Amino acid sequence: MKRLHITVHGLVQGVFFRTSAQERAAELSLTGWACNDSGGNVSIVAEGAEENLKAFLEWCYTGPRWARVEKVEFEWSEATGKFSEFEIK
Repeated sequence: MKRLHITVHGLVQGVFFRTSAQERAAELSLTGWACNDSGGNVSIVAEGAEENLKAFLEWCYTGPRWARVEKVEFEWSEATGKFSEFEIK
């Protein structure tokens, strides 16, 4: 199990990015959360199988059809196991 912290930059607020991320995370059996930050970005913490996290990260580069992703920053670490679901904050 791995943990991935992702920051998605661009037109990513007000375009259902967090909701779409939650749906994609459920499809991939990931847990964690997604939230808007004060800089206009979406911050995500996701935990699960490394291959599923890689697929989720790839999805973040496009996101939902209304999003315009400019940049994705990410950092890998070991999973904490403290999440039971993927939630929107």
